[in-house]
Amino acid sequence: MTKKLTWIGLLAGAMALGVVPPALSHHSHAMFDHTREVSVTGTVTQWVFRNPHAFLYIDVKSENGEVVNYSIEMSNIPNMITRGMGQATFKPGDKVTAKVHPLRDGRPGGNYVTIVAADGKIYD
Repeated sequence: MTKKLTWIGLLAGAMALGVVPPALSHHSHAMFDHTREVSVTGTVTQWVFRNPHAFLYIDVKSENGEVVNYSIEMSNIPNMITRGMGQATFKPGDKVTAKVHPLRDGRPGGNYVTIVAADGKIYD
């Protein structure tokens, strides 16, 4: 009986280890400042609708007139679909306003909170 329990324990341990790598492969959101929200308005340059996260890239004109490309990290595809976003939701040239938790290192970008399309539709 103890040999059988040992094999069952080893098998259960091996199965548990098989679950760990996918869980560890997801990155932290520590690179975003979740204590702040920043709104930027710009023009969509690219909408990347794929897992593990969708990304929205927009050109934003800075205070000094320089155009800066923002990288906005969205959620995964199932969450995006649940929120009404699909592969054709944003197209290059669309005007949008994005509210994001900005990147801590000051680069232009962040983790999205809401996106407001030119037609006023809010995606959150």
